[in-house]
Amino acid sequence: QVQLVESGGGLVQAGGSLRLSCTSSRSNFGRFFTTSLMGWFRQAPGNQREWVAHITTDGTANYTDSVQGRFTISRDNAKSTLYLQMNSLKPEDTGVYHCSILIPSTPPKNLWGQGTQVTVSS
Repeated sequence: QVQLVESGGGLVQAGGSLRLSCTSSRSNFGRFFTTSLMGWFRQAPGNQREWVAHITTDGTANYTDSVQGRFTISRDNAKSTLYLQMNSLKPEDTGVYHCSILIPSTPPKNLWGQGTQVTVSS
């Protein structure tokens, strides 16, 4: 089983920046990483988990409207690491950020990390 681990969360003032990372300690994770769609989701208290961004294996990125122009998702296949650069943070960006991998197996396997807390103060 692939276990994802996020890091980089914290407390930041509005307008500040954070960079989140996601990887796995599994020895052959790179085989899964390079062939899988990767994404970031977030969940604010009392809200459902929402999609933030995803990136395909060829590097094509898509974002939810509320973060477009402020967040950048990227992947380093050599390091098997997913990133989310978050700039111009707003209080409404507060939540637990989870990374996700969609492994193209049969059937496809969607796995999640435990998440990292991001808190943006006003």
